[in-house]
Amino acid sequence: MVHTDSNEFKQKLSQVYNDVSKELFGFGTSLLKTSVHPEGIALYARHRRSPRSTALEGEVPALKYEVDFYMSMIYKKKLKSRLEDELGLQIEVLLRDYDPATQWAVTNIILKTDS
Repeated sequence: MVHTDSNEFKQKLSQVYNDVSKELFGFGTSLLKTSVHPEGIALYARHRRSPRSTALEGEVPALKYEVDFYMSMIYKKKLKSRLEDELGLQIEVLLRDYDPATQWAVTNIILKTDS
């Protein structure tokens, strides 16, 4: 069983989250808060605005939103895989919502239970 209530676990969780962000976008978050409960985990993250994203938004806004959508899907897939592999979590589902206007993302992770 993973000891999800420890500060060490929260630090590792934050490190994995930021590593995935750096891998996909080139930089980590500017703010990351975690909330851990027996049945799940919530992450509140403020991301940095990419200069490419700003340029794309000014020229082709619809394409920028489409790119944001697909990057969020890729992010979820990579994050789930890394959390399972590196932290030993058994994840039922990983849900993520990202607001491009404010750069906030909320990730909710529901852990598998024995029932």
